Parts: sequence; structure tokens; C-alpha cells
Amino acid sequence: FALTTRDAVAGELMNSVYDLSSPERLFDIRRIRVEADTTGSHVADARQLAEKIDRFKNEQDAWFDDVLIAQMIELAQQTGDVVRNPIALDPLDIDQGNFWTSHFGGLYIFRDLEHPAAIAAGPKEAVEPLPIAKTFDLEDRNAIAKFLDLNELAEPIVRARGVDAASILGQKMDFMLVDVASTLGYDMGHGTKRELRMLAQKIGSALPQAFHGLAALKRWAESGGDWPKISSAHPAYFYSLRARPGPQAALVNQLLSELTPLDIRQMFICHKQLFYQTYAQWPDEKRAFVADYLEREYQIDKAGTREALFGGASMREPSGAGSAEQPTPWGKPRKRKADIVDLVGPWGPVLRGRK
Repeated sequence: FALTTRDAVAGELMNSVYDLSSPERLFDIRRIRVEADTTGSHVADARQLAEKIDRFKNEQDAWFDDVLIAQMIELAQQTGDVVRNPIALDPLDIDQGNFWTSHFGGLYIFRDLEHPAAIAAGPKEAVEPLPIAKTFDLEDRNAIAKFLDLNELAEPIVRARGVDAASILGQKMDFMLVDVASTLGYDMGHGTKRELRMLAQKIGSALPQAFHGLAALKRWAESGGDWPKISSAHPAYFYSLRARPGPQAALVNQLLSELTPLDIRQMFICHKQLFYQTYAQWPDEKRAFVADYLEREYQIDKAGTREALFGGASMREPSGAGSAEQPTPWGKPRKRKADIVDLVGPWGPVLRGRK
């Protein structure tokens, strides 16, 4: 509170690798140190002031050191009373074996697994060779599906514990429907359930195969019957998965959001950078629907939504995602009202259509 009243707090990721001229250098990164301060260096100044206060109290004749006293007064004007309100953000060291980086077009490195692999967002030829057993890109759907299965990293939504699978699948279908409708120029009205059902009837055969695959899974979840056979080659396959609870859940859900670009809610939660890149390219109708949906359905209960979708504590928003409520290594920040950037992106407001 003392820091953010007047300034913003920023964390910097420090590591021992200074040359990333080739993708293989990423494998030299093992430990990350997070150092935080305000943009005005209040933490560093507070540390200096605390040291000078200690000198003032303990060194002989420091009471008569006019230079020291002047320095203390000058620093105190910037930091406030650090005796009554200590300001300290100790560095945090994190061992990071598996991670995502935006370097080289986006790259997922899973090296601390029984079956390690690297997965590139762009063509894998652009990053090869890498010092790891397997390298895939997002076009290698069968290989990625096998990788997730061998390492027990993902599970079908309809078989996950404690989730309303039919509701989750239905919402994913709505996002697909909105994408097709906005592309074809259909009026989505206010985007109510009734209006979306009518749209689905109008569009019919233009709906993607992934939509029909999820519809089959939704029917099974609601009423049973024969299990729909959806292989990894089917466009609906990755839409039907979520990460298993565990230490890799956030990273796997981020990967799944790249494989399921029509699921805008998962992309918004799990991969903010990709969300804003794609948001900039959408038609205004889709931007309006998505901004309204996120404000109405997600922002009012972010923690509850993440728990319902991903399993609670195993899935927090990834670092840098801009979550207003995500705990940090230095304690839980104050809740704030949702920033408009969280709702509609960094390109400003969009027309909301008819209200």
C-alpha cells in the first residue's frame, strides 16, 4: 500500500544468460531471480536510508555528522518513515526447469519431465537443433497429444473432477459461434443465449467441425449414450482438454490456449500476450462481444471462474498477466477495480453494439 499509493511496483527477471543469439542458449537458464522496486526506486532508497539510520544509531559521533544527517533527510523525503513503515521486497530465487519464452517466436521448454520436449509456436525448423529429445511445433497435433498423454499433463474436461463439463463445453461452442458470425457479418444482437441459439440455426453448415465435436461431447455429458470418438486429429480435440492439477498446470493451459485460438476466455486468462495480439485483428462485432463477456462473466469473479475451469490452486494467472488479485512473492496486493485494458485491450474502447 505504501509503495503503490504514489508509484508502480515492477519486477525484473534476472538470470545469468546474457547472449540469446541462438535458441539453444535458452537451455542455460536454470534459475531466475526476481528483483522488485518502484519505478522511482523507493525500495532501494529505503534500503539506503535504513543503513544510514543504523550508522546514525550505532557509530560513534554519527550524531555530529552533518553530511550523514542531510543524506538521511533527503532520502526520507522520498521514502517516508521507514522505521514505522518498513519498505522491503527481498529478492526471490526460483528454479525454473520448464518455461515459456516469447523469444524466437514463442517457445515452450519442458525439460524436467519423464518425456521432455520443446514446442515452438512457429515452424520448428526455425529453432532446431535444440539440446532436447523432441522438438515440435503447433502443427504436430498428434505428437503434442502423445507428449501430453505420456507425461500425464492433460485430462478430458468431461472426466475431470468437480467441473460442470457441459457448461464449459457450451461456452466454448458459443465462442466458436461468435467467431463465425462476426466473420460472416451476422448481427449478434446482445449475445444472449437465445440470440446465439438462433444464430447457430441460421449459420448451420458454416459452423466449424470443432463446434460439432464439442456438441457431441456436450450431449454425452448431459445425457450419456455412446462416447464420441474424437482423436487428436479432430479440430475439437484440444478444446476438450484442460491441464491436470499440478506444478505444470499454468504452462500446459497456456500451451492449450495456443492450440485452441477460438476459446477466447482461456486465451485471456492463460496467455494475455497472445490475446491482445489476436484481439487487434478481430472485427468490431467480435471485440464488442468479447469485451462485454469478459466484463460480465469473468471479471466479477475471476478466482471462482479459474477454479471452475482449471481446478483452483493448480491454476493461477501466469506471471505478467495483469491479474488484480494474484498473490505475489511479497504478499497479496490490494484488490482494484478492473482496468479497461483488462476488458477491451490496449487499443481503447470498442463499439458495444445495440444496448
